[in-house]
Amino acid sequence: MSATVAPHEPCAHLGGRLATGLLEVSHDPAVLDAGGWWAVVLPYDGAPVLARFAEVHEAEAPDGDWIGPSRGSWCSSASREEYVDAVQEVRSHIAAGDVYQANVCRVLSAPLPDPSRADVAGLAALLRVGNPSPYGGFLRLPDQGMHVATASPELFLHRTGDVVESGPIKGTGRTADDLAPKDSAENVMIVDLVRNDLGAVARTGSVTVPHLLALEQHPGLVHLVSTVRGELREGTTWPQLLGATFPPGSVTGAPKSSALRIIAEVERASRGPYCGAVGWVDADAGTAELAVAIRTFWRDGDELRFGTGAGITWGSDPLREWDETELK
Repeated sequence: MSATVAPHEPCAHLGGRLATGLLEVSHDPAVLDAGGWWAVVLPYDGAPVLARFAEVHEAEAPDGDWIGPSRGSWCSSASREEYVDAVQEVRSHIAAGDVYQANVCRVLSAPLPDPSRADVAGLAALLRVGNPSPYGGFLRLPDQGMHVATASPELFLHRTGDVVESGPIKGTGRTADDLAPKDSAENVMIVDLVRNDLGAVARTGSVTVPHLLALEQHPGLVHLVSTVRGELREGTTWPQLLGATFPPGSVTGAPKSSALRIIAEVERASRGPYCGAVGWVDADAGTAELAVAIRTFWRDGDELRFGTGAGITWGSDPLREWDETELK
């Protein structure tokens, strides 16, 4: 049976935990070292939103009232032709040696037919049925204008004490037969990037890759997923860890600094929470689970938004990359 929470009460359901009794909201990741249980949204572009709750316990997610946009009301920040042009531009940068891989995204938006009946708790409930995922959940902070529901399949950071794991996804198809050599090469490239990111804050020699190119089944598609693990140096803070690893490598590119610059050139819309991170941090227990904010919806005023993208390499077929964004 679902828990009961007032429809406009700040709350979160993440990692199978229901959090209520909002204590504070911060935009400074340093608070994650100070204690308490925090729901976390780290937008790709924008200030972090960190919400500390008083009551946190394992519970089923609450229901909510949800009336979403009609199928025909969605608009894309990039048309098919514009997206193909962006892919070609990235390939030009690859040919010039500026970057090896970059993720190109677009943002879909649609007006909410009745914003008073657009509770992300209700949207999250629909996602649990239609698109169950290991890192699904939602955060609702009405006074902050933060309404996020996610069905993310991808682990950004899992932390237990000083041990941190990341699970980058690269390679998507309807079935395993859809995956091409380009997908494996792209995954390995991003694994190297994540290894380097973690290596900046990990003990020397502690970064390993326990799983490489594992095939995962998800509703309607398959992913190639790898696992990167490291042991943090003593005294590593959350600002230091996020400074080394954020934004996630799988939604940026390699080298990351060049990919970020190129992404800013070719994309037409702010990614917002999309391609950032969403999850929770238990500072008292020294544990955390942050997912990459893909398969993620968020409210922007009276609009609903959703992002989709694909990783571009020299071997990319621009039309196939567009099709991948449609599949997702």
